[in-house]
Amino acid sequence: MDNKMNEKNGTLYGIGVGPGDPELITLKSVKILNHVDVIFAAASKKNDYSLAVSIAKSHIPEKTSVKMLSFLMAKDKEETQKVWRDHARTILTELEQGKNAAFVTLGDPLTYSTFAYILRHIQALAPHISVETIPGVTSYQAAAACLNTPLVEGEESLMVVSGVGGGDRLREVSGKPENVVFLKAYRNVEDINAALDETGLFKSCVGVTNCGQENQEIIKDIREFDIKKPNYWTLIIAKQKKENDI
Repeated sequence: MDNKMNEKNGTLYGIGVGPGDPELITLKSVKILNHVDVIFAAASKKNDYSLAVSIAKSHIPEKTSVKMLSFLMAKDKEETQKVWRDHARTILTELEQGKNAAFVTLGDPLTYSTFAYILRHIQALAPHISVETIPGVTSYQAAAACLNTPLVEGEESLMVVSGVGGGDRLREVSGKPENVVFLKAYRNVEDINAALDETGLFKSCVGVTNCGQENQEIIKDIREFDIKKPNYWTLIIAKQKKENDI
């Protein structure tokens, strides 16, 4: 496709709005949100609410069109892929009219984000479309900050893993990392706790729920999750005790 045709297409911006605190949105993201023609966000099939849109609301002009894309969490992979493709085509319709669009998502747009799936299908369906990704503050970065706890020091390693499948990913690693973050630690938290206990290494395990939001909660004893189930916006930071710890 020649440059003249490229000029007729809009640009897609993937924007991470941070974990919950509206003040953690980057200046670059705010600038883009103020100038795009349309904003897309993921929403549940049950309603049109988007936490990402809510966080960014004060930076979105009233005249800007905001469109919710319903995402079905289906077990059928083919059905799920079809939903992603359909949403990508919806966004492409706007871009190919010369409109600039943003897809807003919590945290960072390339870290366990719905935008990553949209990006993959946009690139496959229309590789000529210009896409710019704006990094955002992740929930685990914000959680470490609120705990005043370093994520990594010196030559330490950090493992970031989804907790949806429980603690098996930690069990599978032969050389255990010094620091582990379990995101989405809501469904199989009992198994996450069991995996951490099995290693006998992680002496500091803290849970953070609704990080960066008004109802943020810090759980210093994650065994509480065995009794009171955590909500969707829950993560766990586990750290091995070091020799120089006070």
